[in-house]
Amino acid sequence: MDIERGIVVDSGFIVGLLLGLLVIFVSCKENEEPLQILVSHISIKGDFIEDGETSQLTAVILPANASNQMVEWKVSNESVATISENGLLTAVSNGVVTVTASAKDGSGVTTQKSFNVSGIMSPVVLVEHISITGNNITDGRSQAFSAEILPINANNQTVVWSVSDETLANISASGVLTPIKNGSVTVRASATDASGIVGEKTVSISGVLEGTDGTIVGTAEDILNAIVNANPGDKIYIRGGTYTFSTKINLSRDGAEGNLISLIAHPQDTERPKFDFSSMAENSGNRGLQLSGDYWYVKGIDVFGAGDNGMFISGNYNLIEFCTFSENADTGLQIGNGASHNTVLNCDSFYNADSSIENADGFACKLDAGDGNKFIGCRAWQNLDDGWDGYLRGADNITTTYVNCWAFKNGMLKDGTIGGGDGNGFKTGGSDDKLLKHNALYTNCIAAGNIVDGFDHNSNRGTVIMYNCSAHSNGRNINFGSSNIASSLTIKNSLSFAGGSGDSYQATATDITNNSWQDGLEASAIDFVSIDLDALSAPRKADGSLPDVQYLHLQSDSDLIDKGVDVGLDYSGSAPDLGAFEHK
Repeated sequence: MDIERGIVVDSGFIVGLLLGLLVIFVSCKENEEPLQILVSHISIKGDFIEDGETSQLTAVILPANASNQMVEWKVSNESVATISENGLLTAVSNGVVTVTASAKDGSGVTTQKSFNVSGIMSPVVLVEHISITGNNITDGRSQAFSAEILPINANNQTVVWSVSDETLANISASGVLTPIKNGSVTVRASATDASGIVGEKTVSISGVLEGTDGTIVGTAEDILNAIVNANPGDKIYIRGGTYTFSTKINLSRDGAEGNLISLIAHPQDTERPKFDFSSMAENSGNRGLQLSGDYWYVKGIDVFGAGDNGMFISGNYNLIEFCTFSENADTGLQIGNGASHNTVLNCDSFYNADSSIENADGFACKLDAGDGNKFIGCRAWQNLDDGWDGYLRGADNITTTYVNCWAFKNGMLKDGTIGGGDGNGFKTGGSDDKLLKHNALYTNCIAAGNIVDGFDHNSNRGTVIMYNCSAHSNGRNINFGSSNIASSLTIKNSLSFAGGSGDSYQATATDITNNSWQDGLEASAIDFVSIDLDALSAPRKADGSLPDVQYLHLQSDSDLIDKGVDVGLDYSGSAPDLGAFEHK
């Protein structure tokens, strides 16, 4: 039998071969490195510390199957907080700390997050010592004291000020000591924490005028507070110096007859109190002092630079003495709104002018003023409009009295140039309808060097009386015209000379006798010791009275001596002299 040629495969051999190959494959797989998945992003989760303790932070790793999910924790400021290896944030002090979490797998991935740390209760540092700084008071004036606290890091450095004897001095919450009487007082500064520490300093007080029975004020704030709380009989003494105000001061409280409210310069100070309103804008509502109360006594204050009137009086029975009103944007002192029976004594008003250069008087009792107001020993000079203005609107048949008042150089500005105002010394009255009566009594008054009229009619229909008055070197000395004439004009013992034009004395009824232009008399420069009217602005005497001047005093040989008639005023010789000054 034939045997076929071919490959004969042993089945055992084949099985063995396959098993060998499988062993080789498995051996190769076991020796290959495993695949590593790196971190791609980290975010930090955890809460702020609000109780001063700890917060557990966690790091959220992406991708979630990253091979190595371990992070390294760090903080920016270990004085605020520390952090453990497992992310426990522990408070150290109150503040903000930045936490950093960095991957440990070599990926370089890192992230940061800021955490507020609060709730740490620091130990309270109490006051250990208080020292007071300040000097003895030798001039009777207020002084500011200060307190130094030790240690400097004491939590509560507020002190409460007090004095041992409030009859000698009082002290403000800020430490300003205001003396009341001479003596020795202990100033105390007390800590307001739990330490109980008190600092003390003994202060000697001198220079206070004994017998000053009122409140002494030395700051703008104290002045306003005293005015607001004033009661009948109260006396407010103002220390010398400049006080700046930007708004109107209302004197609205009422005193009582025989029990005035007094706002007066401290009698011991040589420097006067000056109320400076110059920061005000020019506006009809920006008056300096608005006196609407009754029975006030205001003395020795300089009112400067108000945006309208320096003082406006609408109250009754007030006395204003030895004050000045200057460089205000309207009349220095004005009386209106029915105000009656006020007296302005020994006051000066000058350089008042508005920006339009056409208005602002020295003094004015006008428009709707009441009856019985008086000006005594007052001076008005270089006011833009008139020295005194009596123009009426809303009032009729009132009487105003002027005694020993001087009006000069009105119509001029401060620099001596001529302004755009009326330029009268005394404008007796006038009104829109030319019908209203402003009765006026002038005694021993002087009108000199005013640009227009010295004594001006201005269509006043009232009764005007002039006793022993002097008019010199005005545009026209005395002008009572024939248009809308006064009901009555009386002029006695008066003089007029060197006027720019002739005088006029028209009225429905006149009583004009014994004057320098009558009975063959004529006043001239040779009749007088001096005709230098600049002397009229000389400083007043210490008591506020008018200065002694030689201006318009009669020479001993003047024919104007004893040429007057008795009108009830004091005189020497056989009869009164002519003019404002009686020859001695």
